[in-house]
Parts: sequence; structure tokens; C-alpha cells
Amino acid sequence: MNLPNKLTLARIAMTALMVLFLLLSGPVCAWLAAVMYIAASLTDLADGHIARSRNLVTNFGKFMDPLADKILNYSVMIVLIPERLIPPVALVIILFREFLVSGIRLSAAEQGRVVAANIWGKLKTLVQDLSLAAILILRAVDVDWLGGLAAALLWLCAALTVVSGGVYLWQNKDVLTDAD
Repeated sequence: MNLPNKLTLARIAMTALMVLFLLLSGPVCAWLAAVMYIAASLTDLADGHIARSRNLVTNFGKFMDPLADKILNYSVMIVLIPERLIPPVALVIILFREFLVSGIRLSAAEQGRVVAANIWGKLKTLVQDLSLAAILILRAVDVDWLGGLAAALLWLCAALTVVSGGVYLWQNKDVLTDAD
């Protein structure tokens, strides 16, 4: 198993540990959860860069890397809904887009095509990572201005989610019309 794939698996393991810290109370656990999220998010940047720069792209990595990202981000969002730090509507919007894009990618794969990530999806991911990091730091320090920033980033993420989902749908509408 190569280094990028090990980083992907490490991200999944870090997610499990981070969820444990999210479920435990106290400032130390809140900080540990925030640090684990940021570290796990950084492994996403690292594994992709290493895989491409060293020609270590594998089918395992193509499948597991995006799955690890979803496990990380949606675990955080789901766990934080009862604390009212994640509006359920925002999560539904984000999940709807993920299922839509995954469906398009699966249909394209059945047709022997690849639907690559575009700039809108990458921007959505960046804003999502920043908003979740801000929310997790907010849990640890409870600073008023950070709460406003975190909420604004999360709603910006939801808006970018709608835009990127629409762009994927528009750019790949033929995938759906060609499906049997």
C-alpha cells in the first residue's frame, strides 16, 4: 500500500477518534476534536498531491479518497446538529448535492466516462473545510465573532453546494439522458 492510500486510511481512523472527542465534553476534548479535524483535512491535500506528483494514483485511492472526505465531513456535521452548530437544512442541501453528483459519476462510470471535479466543487470543499474547522474551534473557545464567521462560511458552503451541483448536472446532463 502506497503513502497516499495510507494517508487516506489514516484520515478515516482520525475521523473515528475525532468523533469520540466530539462526543466527550470539556475544553480539552473540544480542542482535540478541532485539531484532529484540521489534521485529517490536511491529509486530504497531502495524499492527492503526493499521488499525482509521484504517479501513485490507484483505483483504491480514486474510490477511497473521496469517501474518506465524506466520512470526515458528514460525521462532524451529524454529530454537531444536536448542539445547534449545524443547521439541519444546510446538511440536507449538502447531502442532496453529494448524492446527485455521486449518481452522475456512477452513471458516467457505467458508460466508461469519468466526471472530474471542477472548480466549483473544489471551492465548495474548501469553504466546507474552513467552516467546519471554524465551528470546531468555536466549540473550544466560544468567541462571538467566530460564531458569525462560522455560520456565514457554512451558509456560503450551502450556496456553493447548490451552484456546484447545478454545474455538475448541467455539464453532465447527457450522462443522464444516455443512461438506460
